Amino acid sequence: MNKSELIEHIAKQADISKAAAARALEAVIGGVKTTLKKNGTVSLVGFGTFSVTKRAARSGRNPRTGDTIKIKSAKVPKFRPGKALKDAVN
Repeated sequence: MNKSELIEHIAKQADISKAAAARALEAVIGGVKTTLKKNGTVSLVGFGTFSVTKRAARSGRNPRTGDTIKIKSAKVPKFRPGKALKDAVN
């Protein structure tokens, strides 16, 4: 399912227009992004938790030349699914 299919699904399930569903989805995604930028977490009970983790600096290899390169540390988003989502998939 891609974004437009998800918007269509939301519009049908909530009995709202596609434009309203698109605005609602953008608001949710924007809220998650804003919270993660501030190193916060977003917990949706039954669905899962979005959080930010820090990946340490490390050395790697350039696959083209074989040279060792330094990869700097980074913050990466992480999603941990909730029990209800895990149960729904299995």
